Amino acid sequence: MIDTVLVLTEDSLAPVDVAHILQLHNDEQFAYRVLVPADTERNMLVSLVDNLSMGELRDALDVVLGREPSPTQAKATAAEQLATSLAAFADAGRDATGAVVEDDPLPALRAAVEAGGVREIVVVTYPHALEDTFRRDWASRAREELKVPVLHLYSGTSEIVD
Repeated sequence: MIDTVLVLTEDSLAPVDVAHILQLHNDEQFAYRVLVPADTERNMLVSLVDNLSMGELRDALDVVLGREPSPTQAKATAAEQLATSLAAFADAGRDATGAVVEDDPLPALRAAVEAGGVREIVVVTYPHALEDTFRRDWASRAREELKVPVLHLYSGTSEIVD
């Protein structure tokens, strides 16, 4: 049985993200499983700080005005992000499977790890000022709870976040 690398991402994986993930395991063969949460519950303060720190003024205004996606919209967006991510793996010559998961992805990660065969988790996100600083980001929470190796990459970069 081939070990699995779980990839948790908050957006579509770009070809460069997939290349970085695959470079982590050049000499080994893994199955890849991509999980994309349907973002239905955003913390207003955290989202506002993140948007302002990244200079995303329009998104910050949407947060202040309470423009959150409906659950149906969030699931549809996550499904599109998953399809794009799986296509990026296929374009890189690797098969991957995946699923849209609930807003909090930790239960889905836990279930996958408990089912066995998960070698590591790779979390791909954008920088999040508050969550990353106070270690409440997905990668930090997964390290604390799951006791498997967890790498955190910022989307579009090869930077491994500590």
